[in-house]
Amino acid sequence: MAGLSLDRITSMVDVLGRPQDDYPVIHVTGTNGKGSTVRMATALLAAHQLSVGTFTSPHLEHVSERISRNLEPIDPEELAGVLSELAALEEQRFFAGSPSYFDLLTAAAFAWFSQVAVDVAVVEVGLLGRYDATNVVNGQVAVVTNVGKDHTDGTGDWRRRVAAEKAGIIKPGSHLVLGETSADLRPVFAAEEPAATWLRDEDFGVVTDRLALGGHVVDLRTPYQVLEEVFLPVHGAHQGQNAAVAVAAVEAFFGRGLDPAVVAEAFAGLRLPGRFEVLHRAPLLVLDGAHNPDGARAAAATLADEFDVAGTRRWVLGPLAGRDVDELLEAFGVRPGDHVVATVAPSPRGVPAGEVAKAAEARGATAEPIDDVAEAVATTWRAALAAGEGDLVIVAGSLNIVGAARTACRTLGLVA
Repeated sequence: MAGLSLDRITSMVDVLGRPQDDYPVIHVTGTNGKGSTVRMATALLAAHQLSVGTFTSPHLEHVSERISRNLEPIDPEELAGVLSELAALEEQRFFAGSPSYFDLLTAAAFAWFSQVAVDVAVVEVGLLGRYDATNVVNGQVAVVTNVGKDHTDGTGDWRRRVAAEKAGIIKPGSHLVLGETSADLRPVFAAEEPAATWLRDEDFGVVTDRLALGGHVVDLRTPYQVLEEVFLPVHGAHQGQNAAVAVAAVEAFFGRGLDPAVVAEAFAGLRLPGRFEVLHRAPLLVLDGAHNPDGARAAAATLADEFDVAGTRRWVLGPLAGRDVDELLEAFGVRPGDHVVATVAPSPRGVPAGEVAKAAEARGATAEPIDDVAEAVATTWRAALAAGEGDLVIVAGSLNIVGAARTACRTLGLVA
């Protein structure tokens, strides 16, 4: 990727005294599931009585969500203080070039983690890996959840190219936990020469996955043991795979198997906002940040496997530019009989509502464009309530729209 470098963020952290070197790091990338995996790994580490810094993106409702300690977001005033310090350094031209929004938040996270003396940080890549601003860390454990079709034009050997960018987070001495199972991509990761590699479905993975009330019960195999009957209070078989990756990453960090009781404690309180998050049962209201075909297929499978929708399926969809809208609707399983309220994600990259509505109608669904997310959610929710308990409302297409929808649902009294 010509023209890309880490020079700008490197100059920033150098001026700050390289705070990201003050604590060990688990560095996580992947096309899908990395946000869930990061939260799971954080919960597992925190259950060991560690102080855990977490950097993730994007946020749903407030930027402070991106930087947290033991999953408690940084206080907005503390965040403002750290950013003010960075702004003062920028004004004095200590940095090489003008920092981007993501550069500033990344540097702020690393500095704050050092200030509050975390024991370990779990850091999520923003985009791909090799030239992502987070890649100034030296990850003790490097995690790749999977390689899918996102941030690519889908031409040529795109999977290998995407894999090569994600493999860039692997450093000399890193223990690689590889969730991607395609054998033809393994040489791409091996070329980075990790100190050790654990492969999903060979060294670790899900042995069994059973539906349970409010989630799944899974048996997880790790390089050290089998963890039996682990309850995950979340929806989707894909979350079992994310849990397997998270447990493997934390075992790689400690260099030993985890106490089953600690794993059970960590996952018992697990919450994944915006990841097939059920806010209401009858009618069913779901927020899911699926934004690419693989994520949309996972959402469709979760809906089919775990929920019985007797009434109308009502979609509130707001994808971002750069995705094939029809491909995304096909992956979600939008079909005749569905009703789609097309809205615009609060982002400069939000796809026009009319374009989404037109694509939905081409698939046989009824559709209406409502640009404002809050209005789209409220209108759809009122229609579902009027129809009875059997309808579904699912908000999806991007984490941007899910965040705005979550705020709207809070106004409607559906989020605490």
